[in-house]
Amino acid sequence: MSAAGDRLQDAARTAALALPEVSHSRPFTPQLDVYKVAGKVFLIVTDDPDEQIITVKCEPEHAHAFVHAHAAITPGRYLDKRHWITLGPGPGITKRLITDVVEDSYDLVVEGLPRRDRPSPR
Repeated sequence: MSAAGDRLQDAARTAALALPEVSHSRPFTPQLDVYKVAGKVFLIVTDDPDEQIITVKCEPEHAHAFVHAHAAITPGRYLDKRHWITLGPGPGITKRLITDVVEDSYDLVVEGLPRRDRPSPR
């Protein structure tokens, strides 16, 4: 079953907050809820009711595959279009997919951190 916009955003927030040492704030604008690990962004949730989307970091080859496989996934909004994807509500956008892309985004960011800054393994 596809996730509607509000469920997409709620699933992303829940998945992010279940991960170790995650913080979130609204540093850019009140409508962008930004999730970070060790000060590095891995998820942006857009709170605009007309545009219920999330943006996550993604390996370029996976990003390309996601964009071609799902009409509701586009190159990342606001960020590098090669390394980020944006998910909106639509066919194939399930809670499991949302959780997976949020966790993968978190893992990508953690892998890029110096060992001393990495959270404890989950």
